[in-house]
Amino acid sequence: MREAHPRERVVGVDFYVSDADGIGGHLREEPEDFVVRERERMDPDPVDADPGSYPHVLLRATLRSWDTNDFAGRLSDDLGISRERVSWAGTKDKHAVTTQLFTVERIDPDEVPEIRHADVEVLGRTGRALTFGDLAGNEFEIRVRDADGDPAPITADLRAFAGGDAGTSGEDPATVAVPNYFGHQRFGSRRPVTHDVGLHVLRGDWRGAVLAYVGNPYDTEPEDSQAARDVVEREAASEQPDWTAALDAMPGRLRYERSMLYRLAEGADWREALEAVPSNLQRLFVNAAQSYAFNRILSERLRRGLPFHRPVAGDVCCFAERDTDYPKPDPDRVQRATEDRVDVLARHCERGRAFVTAPLVGTETEFADGEPGEIEREVLADLGVERGDFALPGEFESTGTRRAVSLVTDLGVDERDGDPVFSFALPSGSYATTVLREYLKRDPERL
Repeated sequence: MREAHPRERVVGVDFYVSDADGIGGHLREEPEDFVVRERERMDPDPVDADPGSYPHVLLRATLRSWDTNDFAGRLSDDLGISRERVSWAGTKDKHAVTTQLFTVERIDPDEVPEIRHADVEVLGRTGRALTFGDLAGNEFEIRVRDADGDPAPITADLRAFAGGDAGTSGEDPATVAVPNYFGHQRFGSRRPVTHDVGLHVLRGDWRGAVLAYVGNPYDTEPEDSQAARDVVEREAASEQPDWTAALDAMPGRLRYERSMLYRLAEGADWREALEAVPSNLQRLFVNAAQSYAFNRILSERLRRGLPFHRPVAGDVCCFAERDTDYPKPDPDRVQRATEDRVDVLARHCERGRAFVTAPLVGTETEFADGEPGEIEREVLADLGVERGDFALPGEFESTGTRRAVSLVTDLGVDERDGDPVFSFALPSGSYATTVLREYLKRDPERL
């Protein structure tokens, strides 16, 4: 185990599991270097089904260099409808080639527009919009450019972390595991602030939440963005802020920041300004705060040397979801690892029937017992957050859930023009970069 890159520690990711040196290199020189395809769960009715009973049109889109939110916005703009009528099951990386599903409510399938760098196919109709539960998992094929090391020692370390025999790491694919960290992009790859926004919301500090998002310049973003955020900080510190001046300074591409500033210029209060962004982004703020706490819990578990592939006394385990290609915990099927149940649950975990979990904290969270519960409570106390703080208005409320602490996959490594190409599949909600970071051991911006 070695210390993580400083930029990763900003989002609660403190360690690499593997002690081996990284292979270096970088991702996404070309979008085709990072290919993602959803494993679909939605089974649509025919496109000519009754639109009264099946009001949502299901689309499969293969996108090149499109952020999911941006594509949804472009699709809704071209259709002349509210973006709230566009739904999807999983958010994908922009600098990639991605294939994913969308539903669009109350449109004529023949009106689906042609959009540059997007191949859109109408699959049929559904009775409801897509939700995150409709995504079984994602399949990845990722090329690492300019790598200069051997991935085999890292694979051996990750096999051992999965509870396997590191000495058989020559097998391809190899069963490996890493801590199930939330990746850097969950918090903003270039400017990781969404968890800060969420923590301010949980503390009832709406002013701090808005300024964390609209102000708060980072040296990793373009100079005009930094300058605009400096104007926001200056106006926020004045007795009579001129939000119109801040709005004029903000680049047009930062449309969510501009939306908040526009509301402030119109006399809205801080909460109303934050609610200027789409509902899914409002949810993301609190989700990112939960994710940050989860990362902190995993880092402390690593620091204390607790296992990830099997429970210790006090852990909360969840049995695996049924009927899915990529098993993940079913939070409705919980077992506590009491002293007399640890060995039984360990066997279930070894066979892939159950998972050791940690909480994505919300109003209904029940903490673990023993040392795992001690870690969970200490992290929340350090953040100044309690379970009741998640009882929030509108899109900001969360009851919480549980998530596996270990991310297991069968990983293969091929070669393309001298570059390693990693192939693996992950359950929904887990991050490919969480696996690749162990191999590259680089600044997360290179991921």
